[in-house]
Amino acid sequence: MTSFDSRPPLSLRRHEPASSPSTPDDGPTGSHGVVDRLRRRLRADLTAVLPERVAAQQQRSGVPSTPEGRRVLAQAILAESVQAHSEAELMANRALAPGDVEARVVAEVLDEVFGMAGLQPLLDDPSIETINANSWDRVFVQYADGSRERVRPIAGSDEELTDLVRLLAARSGGEERRFDRGSPSVNVQLPGGQRLFAVTGLTAGGVTSLSIRRHRHRHATLGQLRRSGTLDDGLVEFLRALVRARKNILITGGTGIGKTTLLRALASEMDPRERLVTIEDAFELGLDADGDRHPDVTALQAREANVEGEGTVSQAELVRWGLRMSPDRVIVGEIRGPEVIPMCNAMSQGNDGSMATLHASSSKIAFARLASYAAQGAERLPVEATNLLVASAVHVVVHLAHAADRRTRVVSSIREVVGADGAQVISNEVYRPGPDRRARPVAGALSGDTLEDLIAVGLDPDVLTRGGTWTT
Repeated sequence: MTSFDSRPPLSLRRHEPASSPSTPDDGPTGSHGVVDRLRRRLRADLTAVLPERVAAQQQRSGVPSTPEGRRVLAQAILAESVQAHSEAELMANRALAPGDVEARVVAEVLDEVFGMAGLQPLLDDPSIETINANSWDRVFVQYADGSRERVRPIAGSDEELTDLVRLLAARSGGEERRFDRGSPSVNVQLPGGQRLFAVTGLTAGGVTSLSIRRHRHRHATLGQLRRSGTLDDGLVEFLRALVRARKNILITGGTGIGKTTLLRALASEMDPRERLVTIEDAFELGLDADGDRHPDVTALQAREANVEGEGTVSQAELVRWGLRMSPDRVIVGEIRGPEVIPMCNAMSQGNDGSMATLHASSSKIAFARLASYAAQGAERLPVEATNLLVASAVHVVVHLAHAADRRTRVVSSIREVVGADGAQVISNEVYRPGPDRRARPVAGALSGDTLEDLIAVGLDPDVLTRGGTWTT
């Protein structure tokens, strides 16, 4: 059972805020004024001095400065700034911030420049899976065990949070993504691999809100998912055979259920010599970062329009481009719209073994979702034509859901696509949810042709009758 702890006093002790917005502003001589003056001095000194120090060091050494080297320089500058500020405050007969507060402010200023400001303590906590900020001062986290808590504010004001999101969007790599009233949402990958989505202006009060999701397994394998309880040993064998037999796989499930993680795990079973082209709305898969398993990867990301409303590159266009890049497999991080048609064309025209993910509440309803997305495309295919295309392209649908305990994410259903009949895609459910919602094999459900293909790459057919053992 998911718990929700709304008691701020307990939760707010767990993570310190970016600043102290909850502290009353008691004037220039009060505690808030002391910290505010220190923070302004440190920011100003670091902004003014750091570029000069970096340039001087590069001139002396003849080598470019590294992020680690710049951070060391910044720490030295801040130490000098703290000393100068303390002397100036004493000369003005003003109080100094306590030592622990001073150290915290220094760390926060460093995080503003090199890290994620008020988000950094939350991102540093590996037990946190999701961060949801309804505003700068109403922040909630969800932990890996399913529990939730309210934590301290992540900024001192809505303006600070908005500026932080813009900074993160600018750091995201590739094309900088706008975040303003004209472009009120942004979807980026953070340096640590987390996925951030933020919106501004369209919320109650017009404040900035954001959500961050962390992937527990950046370099996932089927064995890891077996140990975590997402798969049983029989499913590991079956899914491994699907990949090796170059079956086209669609992974479905709800938000945050682990679709991307399962896709990474399936990709780990591919031959390292294969060339992959990945296509995403925002970089998240990271297969190109795993040079041992995937040395030959081109990762493509969709692009939004510029301030003149030009320059848009959609996922659908990227799929078409990707087919010209000699891929062995095409992987779409998530089908969201009309890219379903070029993706199905890719799957049915020689790029067997391709994969994609899709938001769907069941393995069966996935076909209706694909048809609705196809109807949005320029081709305006009717349902019957879409179903024929899907049936010729998608071989297997793998569905993820929560187990009965609501804590464990599991594969609950697997469907084999066998054809189309007018407005219906015909499929066999070869793994069906059991009472605990974990997938159990359905004896005799897999077609003979597919079974032969899987046996040819090493599948023991007994797996489809005896099933496997789950880790719970």
